[in-house]
Amino acid sequence: MRIAYPAGLLLASLALATPALAQDRPVIGVELNSDENRRGLSWSEGKVSPSADIFVTRGVLEASGRIVALRESPRHGGAGAVGDLSLGAGTMVGPVSVRGRVTGHFFAGAEFDADYVELGASAAYTLGPVQVDAGADYAPSQDAIGGDNLYLHAGARAGVPGTPWTLLAGIGHSTGKTVEVFRAARLRPDGDYTDWRLGVEHVTGPVTLGLDYVGTDVSEREAAILILADARHSGDRIVGRVRFSF
Repeated sequence: MRIAYPAGLLLASLALATPALAQDRPVIGVELNSDENRRGLSWSEGKVSPSADIFVTRGVLEASGRIVALRESPRHGGAGAVGDLSLGAGTMVGPVSVRGRVTGHFFAGAEFDADYVELGASAAYTLGPVQVDAGADYAPSQDAIGGDNLYLHAGARAGVPGTPWTLLAGIGHSTGKTVEVFRAARLRPDGDYTDWRLGVEHVTGPVTLGLDYVGTDVSEREAAILILADARHSGDRIVGRVRFSF
């Protein structure tokens, strides 16, 4: 029998830190995605996924938490939900915004110990309505992911002047050392792979509507032999989302 994930645990622990971290009012959001898609891979078996998140800052320090329904995704051993908790710092170096963070991913209801931790760093530059960014996320070797994992990524977003529309584009590449093939397939279904994203957002007050085309060069045929690869949900798809922030 699976134990239900204490959905408030992550946000509650973050809330305890809020008096020490918060400078302004925390940003809280709820979101509904047609698919919880990360790095081109479905984390919710291609099913609709609701989520809730919170972000707080104090000076250069940042903290965030997010809880997401995974719909018993085979990629994560049948987990029903994941809680992502990040702690980090951000500052300006000239015109460039630089951030570093450590993130823990905690899975509820998985059939094995699926939790893992990764480190991240990114830099972003904004000129008028255009922002470009690049970064890296590294998960040191852990049993839960069958080795280590390095994700390099770059992206751009451009607001359409005089409109509520923003255009998005991004590309990433995942690589790493495989120690145990079965669990490594969670984050790299067919070994090293590249993913991409093209999207559009419409923002009106607290409501954001988004539509993305995401894809990968993962060979679904090759990945199909590994259950955690969830090969049917590792390829191209259209993802819709709606978010309300308050």
